[in-house]
Amino acid sequence: MSVLERQAVWRKLLTVECDVNDKPKIILICGPTAIGKTSVAIDAAERIGGEIVGADSMQIYRYMDIGTAKPTAEEKRRIRHHMIDIADPDEPYDAARFTRESRAAVDAILARRRIPVIAGGTGFYIKALLYGLCDAVPEDETVRHRLREEAALFGGEPLYRRLEACDPEAVGRIHPNDTYRIVRALEVYEASGMPMSEYRRRHGFSDAPYTVLKIGLYMDRQALYARIDQRVEEMVRQGLQDEVKQLLTTGYHESLRPMQALGYRHMAAFITGEADWDATIATLKRDTRQYAKRQLTWFRKDPEIQWFEPEQGERIVSCVRAFLGE
Repeated sequence: MSVLERQAVWRKLLTVECDVNDKPKIILICGPTAIGKTSVAIDAAERIGGEIVGADSMQIYRYMDIGTAKPTAEEKRRIRHHMIDIADPDEPYDAARFTRESRAAVDAILARRRIPVIAGGTGFYIKALLYGLCDAVPEDETVRHRLREEAALFGGEPLYRRLEACDPEAVGRIHPNDTYRIVRALEVYEASGMPMSEYRRRHGFSDAPYTVLKIGLYMDRQALYARIDQRVEEMVRQGLQDEVKQLLTTGYHESLRPMQALGYRHMAAFITGEADWDATIATLKRDTRQYAKRQLTWFRKDPEIQWFEPEQGERIVSCVRAFLGE
């Protein structure tokens, strides 16, 4: 029996006591950066017998700790974490691989008769884990290679402007510096004549193997922005500049997709002399606030999310326990 077959058997065994048609129950804790998802998730997991599955597109990378705000060693001792430090910064990684590996982690947790707690802020990765991806999206290596060459020669901005014209919905989800996703979206359009967003709409993310309680964290916008500014300053104190310098020295070029993430591209620009210190910190704070705003916009489109403030831990745990039937 294969691993996938064993996981399917376990999934059936875990739900047979209630109803053979039930799906395994999992918890999602999501929200914008710096709002306190890790603390809330750890507290909830400790009290319900859970393990945490990270849903952060940057925490998967090794050697990138400070800028991604990974759980501390103490936090990982308190609760077992999954989907953290599983790829090198120059290793290809996408939502399809995340879906496979995160679902394997969820199924392993269920097999141990514990509760999976999904915690993170990467909306597309979360959606892929919960509902799957559209396998029918076309690929064309010739088109992809040409687009990558264009990006190398002229930068990502011309490609981004081209994507605005052919798939404005996708542009709303993709950062102008995310060359990887820009190229992928243009590849789909040029190979098929259909925007990536249309493929996703037709698919409807219909592969949903779990019953999910969705908990979103929110707070006053200005209070969140103040927390973001404080987090940036704390990351700098912890040695973000040295972390980025070490990555560059090791050979992880600043053009790599993970090195274009918040904090890393900013510090790389400072280290290479493209920006002064004050401008670097100010821009990092601004860009992080803008990212948090985009995260909130994404999550607020989901009517199934129940919203709580991070300080409402008791209410969150009560909601989780009611969902689990405790």
